[in-house]
Amino acid sequence: MPNTEKFYINGKWITPQSDRRTEVINPATLQPAGKIALGSKEDAEMAIAAARNAFDDYSTWSCEQRLDLMGSILSVYQRRIGEIAAAISTEMGAPLKNLAEPAQAATMLGHLEINMNILKHYQFHEDQGSTRIQREPIGVCGMITPWNWPIHQIGAKVAPALAAGCTMVLKPSELAPLSAILFAEIMDEAGVPAGVFNLVNGDGPTVGSVLASHPDIDFVSFTGSTRAGVLVSEAAAPTVKKVALELGGKSANILLEDADFETSVPEGVAAMLMNSGQNCNAPSRMLVPRTRLAEVEELAKAAMKVVVGDPVAEDTAMGPLANKPQFKKVQSMIQKGIDEGGKVICGGVGKPDGLDQGYFAKPTIFSNVTNDMAIAREEIFGPVLCILPYDSEDDAVSIANDSDYGLSGYVSSNDRARAKAVAAKLRTGNVHLNGADPDFMGAFGGYKKSGLGREWGKFGFEEYLEVKTIFGHNDGV
Repeated sequence: MPNTEKFYINGKWITPQSDRRTEVINPATLQPAGKIALGSKEDAEMAIAAARNAFDDYSTWSCEQRLDLMGSILSVYQRRIGEIAAAISTEMGAPLKNLAEPAQAATMLGHLEINMNILKHYQFHEDQGSTRIQREPIGVCGMITPWNWPIHQIGAKVAPALAAGCTMVLKPSELAPLSAILFAEIMDEAGVPAGVFNLVNGDGPTVGSVLASHPDIDFVSFTGSTRAGVLVSEAAAPTVKKVALELGGKSANILLEDADFETSVPEGVAAMLMNSGQNCNAPSRMLVPRTRLAEVEELAKAAMKVVVGDPVAEDTAMGPLANKPQFKKVQSMIQKGIDEGGKVICGGVGKPDGLDQGYFAKPTIFSNVTNDMAIAREEIFGPVLCILPYDSEDDAVSIANDSDYGLSGYVSSNDRARAKAVAAKLRTGNVHLNGADPDFMGAFGGYKKSGLGREWGKFGFEEYLEVKTIFGHNDGV
């Protein structure tokens, strides 16, 4: 990969002004997978200037022109998707055949296709008597993306921005930047005009803070931890720019008394283990009737028998945690759960047998957890499931909503009307009924400390538009 120590600014690969470098570590082998440059304030400002200069032209492109451009990106991406998947597996440990290829890398295709379809049919203005309500590109967008779903999160921001007519500067996570560099190569090969898309690697305190605070950034879209999201909001406040935050979660998975436990328990475990538990919407709190607790423990323990190991191996279901800080955090939280008196059903601290090298963690279940424990309240972001008993349906809803977070929720019941009624009571941005998969046409985002704004589908597209009212537009017509 020739461009790892360069930035993509104004349609060219340039040598950064900063001389700071950092190694990208393969979390499965702990060996360096590459070296990237860490940008400076000056590098970020150069990229912002390029995006600002490109906006006046790109924002006037017709829908047909933007659709043609996105179609070119889609075509090049499809041809290079294998490279993207391999980079994701290397930089953050996703199993290549079971996650990086079929899910992680493929999400970009979904975001591009859905936003192209939205653009084809979207009405950018509507008339109300003599008044016209018009929607226009919001401007220059700063995008800060995380390491857990690197290309997915880039797609969730870049695709609607391109469709809406915005220009952008992307700062991917410095812990998993390789797939983003490949994506910049794809954008260049597809013929994206100079300055429309810019990539600057770097850390949050340097490049991230510039994107959040710079007066020429009109909208900053951030995905990451709640703590970092607060810092982004604080940095953005003096320039009164729009901010969208997709932050943490501690989602409850409510199994009602009449649910099919032999199906819903394994499904809940599988959803918890996907991506080594490093999902903001992971169903990390499984709420079950107290009278069924022993049954659920056995079903969950049986479902935890997954192949953990080398991400490149064909049969690997769960790879390592993505980086050293995350491994240390997960180990610390498992120990805290033990200290709090959680009942360990399987797993625990340390690494799985035979996996001494790499940031591998044991898939772990705590049972008989109470909602005041740290493991029930704090986002662990690892393969750690907490089982909490409840005494009634109202009790389950109360426990589910007793959280600082409100990103996602899960409800299982053989009575769909009952499941819908419980879903309506959850203070979360989305709810999965009976194991339903996510839908990129939906709206993704959360209540409370899980964030502001929405991504995906029409709602995500409209985050990149401003609303203009023109009074008297239709007078005399």
